[in-house]
Amino acid sequence: MNTLDINQIKEYLPHRYPLLLVDRVLDYELGKSIVAIKNVTANEEYFNGHFPHKPVMPGVLMIEALAQSAALLAFLTMGRKPDSTSVVYFVGIDAARFKRPVGPGDQLRMEVEIIRSSRGIYKFKSRGLVDGEVALEAELMCTMRSSTDASQPAGQ
Repeated sequence: MNTLDINQIKEYLPHRYPLLLVDRVLDYELGKSIVAIKNVTANEEYFNGHFPHKPVMPGVLMIEALAQSAALLAFLTMGRKPDSTSVVYFVGIDAARFKRPVGPGDQLRMEVEIIRSSRGIYKFKSRGLVDGEVALEAELMCTMRSSTDASQPAGQ
């Protein structure tokens, strides 16, 4: 079994609190798939406003957690760690569906698999589960670029 703890994850992802949304990698298979977790706690800042009377993890952050898991899989598969100018960008999000809310005390299990990789663009099939029940699913497309690359789309 291939695992990563939080310190190893930080070697591959540039994100930091409050936007680092992967706490542990339970297993991965290079070029195939990854299983990671996000422990959702009542201390998450976004619960103060989303929503005070019924805390719900924002869907956009659940998608981001899946994307971070996908980025980890891509870096691991390529056999390299990002440098100080590496940035992973979304190219597309398709078929996103939210099946159940995720809140404090939940553990979001993220399962991501590579559908294909071509010319630096990866397509992933992903889903997030809580207690074995699907909370969300989506197809994600991502690419890696240098932050100094002038050919990037504006605004990203």
